[in-house]
Amino acid sequence: MNLRMAIAIVGIMLLDQSSKWWIEENMRLGESIAVVSGVFHITHIHNPGAAFGIFPHQQYFFIFSAVLMALVGLWAIKRFSHYGLFFVYGIVGMIAGALGNLIDRVRLSAVVDFLDFRIWPIFNVADIAIVCGAAAIVWALWQDENGEKVEV
Repeated sequence: MNLRMAIAIVGIMLLDQSSKWWIEENMRLGESIAVVSGVFHITHIHNPGAAFGIFPHQQYFFIFSAVLMALVGLWAIKRFSHYGLFFVYGIVGMIAGALGNLIDRVRLSAVVDFLDFRIWPIFNVADIAIVCGAAAIVWALWQDENGEKVEV
């Protein structure tokens, strides 16, 4: 891992944690503010489970999974960086998101979620990093199959 990757991980984690801090400092748990009524709201919740609230209150499992994701991710960056820039930064996004949510789980035994599009479960910046990271990895692997890739 190089300095740019470390800075990206820390930057994503800071964005995630600062947004959650702002929500916790300025909104009551359960409070919802309409940004675009019926379409997008900022809603302060604590999610004790994983995506979509599945497996609630399994904190040790989630903590173990986040640490494992970070360790496997660091290994994968070193081992598979030949898949290119999208692959590497996809892993970076997944590590940052896992660690951002890990901080919440250790601190609150739940994850602070607040981005509420009303047609999807409420999520946060760390969740965006994880999903975008996974998409970047899929893209990188697909590009490699076609012989096209962006070097690290």
